[in-house]
Amino acid sequence: MIISSLTTRYKDLSHLTTFGVQLLMFVSPVIFPVSSYLHSKYKLLIMANPMTGIIEAFRYGFLGKNYGYFSWTLLGYDAACMVFFLLLGILAFNTVEKTFIDSI
Repeated sequence: MIISSLTTRYKDLSHLTTFGVQLLMFVSPVIFPVSSYLHSKYKLLIMANPMTGIIEAFRYGFLGKNYGYFSWTLLGYDAACMVFFLLLGILAFNTVEKTFIDSI
C-alpha cells in the first residue's frame, strides 16, 4: 500500500521497486539457509530482514532442522514488522487518497 500510494505521484517508483525486489532477494535467505550463518558476524543483519523468519520456518517445516531455523521470537518480530508496515501503508494511502484522482 505504501508503494502503490507513492506510485500515483512518482511514476518511476514502479521501476525502482522491481529493481529493489530483485536486489533484496539476494539479501533474504532465499538462496542460502540461515543455519549456515548462525555463528557469523552478519547474523544480526540477516535476522533483521522481516522475511527471514517466514522463509526459515517454511524451510524448517519442509526440510527439517538441518536446513532450516525456527524461532518464535523471529516470527514475532516478523509479525510486528508486518503490522507496522500495514499501519504505515494505511496512513500513507489515506493521505494520498485525497489527491489520488488529480495525480492520475
